[in-house]
Amino acid sequence: MSQNTKSPEATLDHGYDLRAALRLLSEHPGQLRRTAEPVDPNAELAGIYRHVGAGTPVLPPTQIGPAMLFEKVKGYDNFKAVAGVMASRERVALLLGTAKEKLGQRFRDAVDAPIPPKIIDTPALCQQVVITKDIDVLKAIPAPTNTPEDAGPFFTMGLVRATDPETGEHDVTIHRLCVQSKDTISIFFSAGRHIETFRQKAEKAGKPLPISISIGLDPAVYISACFEAPTTPLGFDELSIAGSIRQRAVELVKCVSQNEYAIANAEVVIEGELLPNVRVVEDQNTNTGHAMPEFPGYNGPANPSLPLIKVTAITHRNNPILQTIAGPGEEHVNLAGLPTEASIYRLIEQAMPGRVKNVYAHSAGGGKLLAILQFSKKSAGDEGRQRQAALTAFAAYYELKHVIVVDDDVDIFNTDDVLWAMQTRYQGDIDTIFIPNVNCHPLDPSQDPKYSYTIAKRGNSCKTIFDCTAPWALKDEFKRADFVDVDLEKFLVEPKEPLVL
Repeated sequence: MSQNTKSPEATLDHGYDLRAALRLLSEHPGQLRRTAEPVDPNAELAGIYRHVGAGTPVLPPTQIGPAMLFEKVKGYDNFKAVAGVMASRERVALLLGTAKEKLGQRFRDAVDAPIPPKIIDTPALCQQVVITKDIDVLKAIPAPTNTPEDAGPFFTMGLVRATDPETGEHDVTIHRLCVQSKDTISIFFSAGRHIETFRQKAEKAGKPLPISISIGLDPAVYISACFEAPTTPLGFDELSIAGSIRQRAVELVKCVSQNEYAIANAEVVIEGELLPNVRVVEDQNTNTGHAMPEFPGYNGPANPSLPLIKVTAITHRNNPILQTIAGPGEEHVNLAGLPTEASIYRLIEQAMPGRVKNVYAHSAGGGKLLAILQFSKKSAGDEGRQRQAALTAFAAYYELKHVIVVDDDVDIFNTDDVLWAMQTRYQGDIDTIFIPNVNCHPLDPSQDPKYSYTIAKRGNSCKTIFDCTAPWALKDEFKRADFVDVDLEKFLVEPKEPLVL
């Protein structure tokens, strides 16, 4: 393996990155755990983080806990690894400098005030080490597996960037990437993904599609990349959302081996090209039948035919940090859920201003399948509009399966409060609205004709609205008991004297 080491100017300001995020977390107790015990990336790392902070729907016992930095990775002298950077809503709010209840609204505002990325000169931080010969992905970078049944080693936090070969428009998305050989990686595209459209155009012309895979990034970049149509249609550069969040353009740098650009301050960049008319079985090296744990909490099936990336270069920072995600869990919830919340909030606000106070993409749905709407009825004329808001949510985000609508006196981030509303402001026969056999998400195993005769094809579902709002005409009968406002702080000071009983 040959490599070229470069030293960037120490005085350059490269903006917000993963290392800045970790430094911030280290300054706040309970947000970052470190270990110097060597960790095996093969299933052990994920097995540890399952207990430390993965969260629902990872198999119990699990919890919402700190991010975890593994300072030694077995087999890799110069690499650290980190999991769970975004695995709590509170931590994401800290990293983005906003209240945890306002995250969806913050991203909604950013969509409407984008700041496009900008290109900087080489060398960038991500190109301190450059490998272009004798490439061996697994010797150069630790690629973890989450379970012993995984199809192979995966990069789960790889931000893929590509350019439409016909229009020149760009897109970034996170895809599951399985290492297949020394210099090839398979990539899974869900239906409708924009880079898959670019790949199809290139393949039709008989040409490879240049791509970059950036790993170890500013959380604002990762979350922004998870927006989807219709909020970010084809041609909308999601990096401009992150630019708006930071009020500073995301910096890109030209790849060393491909006509494409990567995130300039990434920890690791894999460069390559999607080969035309080449497909591989995802688990060809293991024959497990599984891919990896997916967001609903189950092992996803190995795909029998995936496009293949030919790796042409690997670049990384000195002493790089491999960022990974422990399959399903709270980190996926925030990556997928915050764009879901922003998209729903934005579309409903356009349709009926001031009625939806907040949106929460609940952890139980992996940030995709379940949304809770906090709806404010202001007059008798608003009765029924709460259900229209739920229908609008389905239009904003097609992978959504269930919507629970509650009144504005219910804390949507408190599951107990939401379930209380369901027990006292909901009757199943009149407050449940079914929308059968609608396109949704194939990774939910219940969305299958084998589960219900009403489902035409895998990935279709009966979308359901649970209207847990009190009828306007009876609103006085549903007024919650009101308590006296108090000066709480003075009662929360612990006496210094020992307890005497």
